[in-house]
Amino acid sequence: MGMIPLLIRTGIAKRSRFIGCPQGDNLAKHYSWLHPTTNVVSTETSCCLSSNQTWRSYANLLLSPRRFSKTRHPSMSSHLLKPPSQSLSTSSSSDGNSKLKAGFIGWYLGKLDSRPVLTKTMTTSMIFAAADFTAQMISSPSAGSLDFIRMLRMAGYGLLILGPSQHLWFNYLSKILPKRDMLTTLKKIFLGQAVFGPANATVFYSYNAVLQGESGDEIMARLRRDLLPTLKNGLLFWPICDFATFKFMPVHLQPLVNSTCAYVWTIYLTFMASLEKAGSS
Repeated sequence: MGMIPLLIRTGIAKRSRFIGCPQGDNLAKHYSWLHPTTNVVSTETSCCLSSNQTWRSYANLLLSPRRFSKTRHPSMSSHLLKPPSQSLSTSSSSDGNSKLKAGFIGWYLGKLDSRPVLTKTMTTSMIFAAADFTAQMISSPSAGSLDFIRMLRMAGYGLLILGPSQHLWFNYLSKILPKRDMLTTLKKIFLGQAVFGPANATVFYSYNAVLQGESGDEIMARLRRDLLPTLKNGLLFWPICDFATFKFMPVHLQPLVNSTCAYVWTIYLTFMASLEKAGSS
């Protein structure tokens, strides 16, 4: 209970001296009955000392480093301390990234990450349909001669067979041959021409022959007639495309590049598949 009167008396005296009031000591003495044991210093020297101490306390408070450290929000301080050039570069890069993400390329790459098989199969299907449409326009450009059933067959092959098989094939090659040096690239090209190419051509001709209603003997006759020339012509085309695909492209983009090259190749394949059925002999 003795501390409260002491604080009241001391505060009144200091405030009176701070604002230059000559009645400070008298006010302190007036309230001395609240704490009789405390002596009140009312000399001029004590007044100057108390004033100087008061000003020092205010100066220390204003110049204290704690006033400016650990009191601001970290994100706000980092934002305020960031140079203008860095802020402009950050904003411009964020704008560029947002535009890229909003574009078709960003959307397509996102779909490759989220749904790789579906995206690759749909891409291959559209490329095969476009290639067959181009082949029909080259072979018979007259109006009304477009064969939609044939174009649907090609789109179905890309969707159901080639798209999923490309996904599995390129992922398998990247696991057994993960490097991108020259020797590894040549190994991948050799495996593509020795395994994937013949298997793909055989399934392609058989698929189209079955949908056209050909019998087993007719399918075998077609394969004997068309398969070997197709593989020979493929040796002049696919090694160049495979080299660019395996050497420079990441795994998730390899089916896209391969299907883009297949656009030109499919024009040739669809033309070969549309030929008259071979004799059974």
